[in-house]
Amino acid sequence: MTLFVALVNWTDQGIRSVQRSPERFDAAKAMLEEMGGRILHLFMTMGPYDLVVVYETPDDAVAARWTLQVVSQGNVRTLTMKAYPEAAYREIIASLG
Repeated sequence: MTLFVALVNWTDQGIRSVQRSPERFDAAKAMLEEMGGRILHLFMTMGPYDLVVVYETPDDAVAARWTLQVVSQGNVRTLTMKAYPEAAYREIIASLG
C-alpha cells in the first residue's frame, strides 16, 4: 500500500455547510474503501490548513482518482504528498552508499 498525507482546506462552499462536513467525510471514506484504500487518520488543525488526512491506497492512480472525485464536489482543496514510512526512509538513505 502507498501512503499519502493530504493537507485540506475548506472552500467557501465547504465552510458555508461545515456542519455537514462529517457526513461528507464519511462518504469520502467509504468511497476510498470501495477503491481498496483506507483512511488511517483525520486531524482537524489550526493554522494554514483546516484538516490533515493520512491515508493509504493500492497505488498512485487510486489516490489520484479518489482525490479528484473528492475535490470535484467543491467543498475542499487539497495539497497531497506521497509519504514514505520509516522502513522505506531507512532503505532509501542506506542505498545512498
